Amino acid sequence: MKIALVTDSTADLPPDLAVEWQVHVLPLKVTFGDEQFLDSELTPEDFYRRLATESQLPTTSQPSPEDFSLVYAKALAENDAVISIHISAGLSGTLNSAHMAAKDFPGRVHLVDSRSISLGIGQQVKVAAEGIREGIGLQAVLDRVAQLREGMETYFTLDTLEYLHKGGRIGLVKGLLGSLLKIKPIIRVNPEGVYVPAGTARSRESALGAIVSALEKAAAGRAVKALAVAHGAAPEAAQRLRSRLEEKFGVVTDLFAQVGPVIGVHTGPGTVGASLVFA
Repeated sequence: MKIALVTDSTADLPPDLAVEWQVHVLPLKVTFGDEQFLDSELTPEDFYRRLATESQLPTTSQPSPEDFSLVYAKALAENDAVISIHISAGLSGTLNSAHMAAKDFPGRVHLVDSRSISLGIGQQVKVAAEGIREGIGLQAVLDRVAQLREGMETYFTLDTLEYLHKGGRIGLVKGLLGSLLKIKPIIRVNPEGVYVPAGTARSRESALGAIVSALEKAAAGRAVKALAVAHGAAPEAAQRLRSRLEEKFGVVTDLFAQVGPVIGVHTGPGTVGASLVFA
């Protein structure tokens, strides 16, 4: 069986990996005032530079069902089935658009709610791509993705909660708002795929240490088999976190990415996060 792999741009896959893994990446959209861009039309560097100078927060929008239908039709012209892995349904309506489009291809499009963001989606896309390449079969690939998703922990820290608050994604983290400008929040993506508070720190270095400690606690009694690290315009901090986690868990980072425009609208510059996958 020939299987195509689809995700969306919130996976923040580096372009070279998307090509290597033969992934169809459907872009979300970012709107600055009267200007709308596909996620793929703005580099992270250009986006964060512009974000710093805008007086009004840009908005984001998901692909339409028609956008998904076009991608699925193209993929299924050369493949028997599609595995489509997307940003948590608890954070975006993207998966709902995919569901609507999949109805036009009964039994051929298999949707996966990653229950994650950014690098957490990327880890699931990676294991799906590996399974497809190995030829293990449709259900076995889906099982691998589900197993990885259940054995994953993702934490990140922000310079400020301002962007989550203004973008309407504050959710269960809203209890931290009283200290909006005084703390560096540590946030976990919980098993339901939504943001929950996991602590606070007074400095970025303390926040990075808190992420390491939280992941160490989550790893107790479990072997770590994969590590991903991502950042939003904070490469030095991300490299420090990467080094600490690689030393702590004895693994090599298999995904190191910059958070793209759509996620960056809500997390802002200075975001640093990591995702561990357990055996």
